[in-house]
Amino acid sequence: MTAKTAKTARPVLHAVVVTSLLAASAYFTYALREEEQAQAPVVAQVTDTAAKGGATGGQDGSQKWERLKNPQRSVLRSGNGAVLATFTDGARTATLTGKSRTFAEPATTQSRVVTDTWVRLLPEPWRPGAEREQWFQDWFKKYSGSEEDDLFAIAFQYGDKAPVKKDAAGVQYAGDAAFGPLNPKGSEGNDLRLEQSDFYDYLGIPYTFRDGTTEQPEKPKFRAMDCSGFIRTVFGYRGRFPLAAADTAGSGLPRTANGIARSKTGVDVLPLKGVTPKDRPASIDVLQPGDLVFFKLDARTGERLDHTGMYLGNDTEGHKIFISSREEANGPTIGDKGGASRLDGNGYYASTLRSAKRL
Repeated sequence: MTAKTAKTARPVLHAVVVTSLLAASAYFTYALREEEQAQAPVVAQVTDTAAKGGATGGQDGSQKWERLKNPQRSVLRSGNGAVLATFTDGARTATLTGKSRTFAEPATTQSRVVTDTWVRLLPEPWRPGAEREQWFQDWFKKYSGSEEDDLFAIAFQYGDKAPVKKDAAGVQYAGDAAFGPLNPKGSEGNDLRLEQSDFYDYLGIPYTFRDGTTEQPEKPKFRAMDCSGFIRTVFGYRGRFPLAAADTAGSGLPRTANGIARSKTGVDVLPLKGVTPKDRPASIDVLQPGDLVFFKLDARTGERLDHTGMYLGNDTEGHKIFISSREEANGPTIGDKGGASRLDGNGYYASTLRSAKRL
């Protein structure tokens, strides 16, 4: 379902230099629209820049499609060869090249992700030749170059001190999220917080799934989401990917990290071979921004995978970084509490990575 703090010692946390600027602003943020920036405290600014060639093609507007393998996918390129979009067979997750953005969490890490990749969900899984179908042409016309919130933007709306967002009915659907309530039997480094907080707990309202199951929010878990709950919030409740009430057989995104990893949903870009250290993927170069990554952190969970997050791409230091909700940071983070959020090298999370999926 989510990460349980391992009993073994973790890597020494990276030292974080907190400047006077961060004293006035230490929250997860992304630099995108001027109106968003006006609502949030000031942080280190990075100017948005248009991607080379733009999202419409080369200087003459030309575009061309290419088929690639491992995994099977269709890539749209501009006339000068720049990648404009990538669509993977059997997956709804797509990447589009657009305006550059910066994602940062200055309260816990100096890492920043500066990217021109926008991650969105297609209305149906990709298949070869779909570029000629009307549903795709309508979708691409709407989202190519669009600055409407994508999965990255949504994910960063739940970090520390993130601005509150409410719907027309007054329900808060975004803003600072916790991981879960304090565990009465836990302690620092030993299951400090309880798991099993899902998106409806964060919202504080009942939710009826497609199979008719209605889940009621638990008051102690209000404004909280564990690791899989965070992924279900971003991809499901906000991104509209179908959700399942539990891990039982059937369609929809399962409830736990283990359930999602072992489901037939999406495409396994790093297939799960096992949960032992020798089952760590030999290479992670196949990862694409937006992929879900799965970890084996705690021996107490047996054969179950117990943590999940979303891969973001390389940070400004060249490290492969991901975002997840974890108890040490008490919510969504790309920071260093509980181990640096890096998939490369031999750090805590890199060494416990076991598989990856493209929804």
